[in-house]
Amino acid sequence: MLNSSGRAATLCGVVALLVWSTASGLIRSTSQYFGPIGGAALIYSFGAVLLFVLLGRPRLRHSSRLYLVLGTALFVTYEICLSLALGYANSSEQAIQVSVVNSLWPCLTVLLAVPMNQQSARWFILPGTALALWGTTWVVSTDGLSLASFVSNIKSNPLSYGMAATCAITFALYCNITRRYARGENHVGFFFAVTAILLWVKYALSSEALPAFTLQPSLELACLVLSMAGGYALWNVGILRGNLTLLATLSYFSPVLSAAFSALWLGASLSLQFWHGALLVTFGSLICWYATRTQAKAG
Repeated sequence: MLNSSGRAATLCGVVALLVWSTASGLIRSTSQYFGPIGGAALIYSFGAVLLFVLLGRPRLRHSSRLYLVLGTALFVTYEICLSLALGYANSSEQAIQVSVVNSLWPCLTVLLAVPMNQQSARWFILPGTALALWGTTWVVSTDGLSLASFVSNIKSNPLSYGMAATCAITFALYCNITRRYARGENHVGFFFAVTAILLWVKYALSSEALPAFTLQPSLELACLVLSMAGGYALWNVGILRGNLTLLATLSYFSPVLSAAFSALWLGASLSLQFWHGALLVTFGSLICWYATRTQAKAG
């Protein structure tokens, strides 16, 4: 049983999952006002400042150089691709579809842990992965399980869908690289700062121009910064001192939570087929996780 400190840490992790579920919808609405690049640059600039306040300055001297290079590259790629994939989506409905494609990262994390971190797993990790991929196909294909519909939607915005797929792969790699080489250090604040710098460089080379800071978009931006940066800070407490098994299990329901909030926030109308697909992604990821857990118990 967890003591009161452990329960409090677990609660921090649960709150992190809840606030993270608001991120996709808020990124989309913020990008619509501030622009895909400028909005993302503002998010990570303020987020970096908040993380430095909450977590302190990262101790880079104590870190593996290999991890600093790989971890930074993967994290920055993930965050930039996620923000731009949502910002460049053709509609609110498509932005939510893109967020579900990104939500393949939990099952890919478990799958990649087998070769990268010698994670033991049962055979049903493969059908679990297939189920999650099928769910993603079901989400993107808006007219039944139709190849023509799937291809048509991808062709309508290959940039957003391609970046979302890149997100799923890069964050899965990041999680495994972090587990192997991070040495218990948390460098998320540093990663946010590097992301912000690169986005400002991209902004300077683009034709975007930031609009005036009015009340509602500024409040949305503030909520998003708290959601992303505060979520990372709370998650760090949860995974270090809380019930990691419970938090890992709850994290696989993030596609459904995120889609539900985004639909409400953006006023998007999502079909029953979409929700079936999102649930398939969740259950496929849970099967992948359980495949590793049962093997650990058997051993």
